[in-house]
Amino acid sequence: MSTVADPTHTSATHERFAMPVRHEGPPLSRQISALVRRNLFHIRRQPENLADVTIQPVMFVLLFAFVFGGAIAVAGGVDYREWLLPGIMAQTMAFSSFVVAAGLCNDLNKGIIDRFRTLPIQRASILIARSASSLIHSSIGVVVMSLTGLVVGWRIRSGIVDAVLGYLILLGFGFVMIWIGIVVGSRLKTIEAVNGVMFTTIFPITFLANTFAPPESMPSWLRPVAEWNPLASVVQAMRELWGNAPAVGPDAALPLQHPVLASLLWIVGLTVIIAPIAVKAFDARTRD
Repeated sequence: MSTVADPTHTSATHERFAMPVRHEGPPLSRQISALVRRNLFHIRRQPENLADVTIQPVMFVLLFAFVFGGAIAVAGGVDYREWLLPGIMAQTMAFSSFVVAAGLCNDLNKGIIDRFRTLPIQRASILIARSASSLIHSSIGVVVMSLTGLVVGWRIRSGIVDAVLGYLILLGFGFVMIWIGIVVGSRLKTIEAVNGVMFTTIFPITFLANTFAPPESMPSWLRPVAEWNPLASVVQAMRELWGNAPAVGPDAALPLQHPVLASLLWIVGLTVIIAPIAVKAFDARTRD
C-alpha cells in the first residue's frame, strides 16, 4: 500500500534542519575593537590580572637593584640599575605569552570561542583582538617599570628618536611572544598544562641571556647560547639606544655587535615562522 508524502511535513522538516543563513557581519575593524574591549573589560572587573605587569616587575627591579646589584659588575663603569631596566622590560614582554596562552585556553575550554563562531565575525578578528589586548596589557607594565626605573635612578640618555625606537623594538618582541602564546594556548587543553609548559620554558630563557648578568661572566660553553638568544639582542638594542650601556666588545657574538638590526631580523623572522603555526593550531583546535 503506497503512501503519499505530506508536502507540509516535508517543508517543515527542511526548515528545521536547514543551515542558518549567516548575514554579513560588521567591518573587521569594528569586530576587533569590540573583542579588544571585551578582553580589557576583564582587567577592570579583575584588577589582580595586572599583577604580572605591575607588582612582579617592580619586585624584580627592587630585588636586583638593591639586593643583587652590588654583587654584579658591569663593564664600562655603567650603573647596574640603568643596565638592569631594559632586561626586566624585555622579560616582562616575554611573560606576555603567559597571559595570551592562559586567556585563549580559558576561552576555548569555556566554549566562548564556539559562541564567537556562531556570530557573523571573521575568525582572524579573534586572534588579532587577543594580540592587541595583550600588547595593551604589556604596555601597562612597561609604563609602570619606566616610572619605577626613574625612581631608582634609571634614565634614557639619548635622543627622542632612539628612545622611541627602543620602545618599538620592545613592543615588536612582545608581538612575537604573543604568537608563541597562541600556539601554546591552542595546543594544550588545560590552564594547568599551559602554566607548567610556559613556566618551564620561558622563565629559564629570560635568564639565559644578558637580562640580569653580563654573558662574559658565564662559562665558555654557555656564553654563545646566551648571546644568540633573541632576547639578548633586544635587551642590548634597548641599552644602546637608551644610552644605558656601551657597545659590546669584539669578542661578543654577531647579534650583540649589531643589536638593533639583529632585533629587527629576529622579530620579522620569528613572526613569519611562528604566526602561521599559531593560526593553524588555533584553526585545528576550533574545528574539533
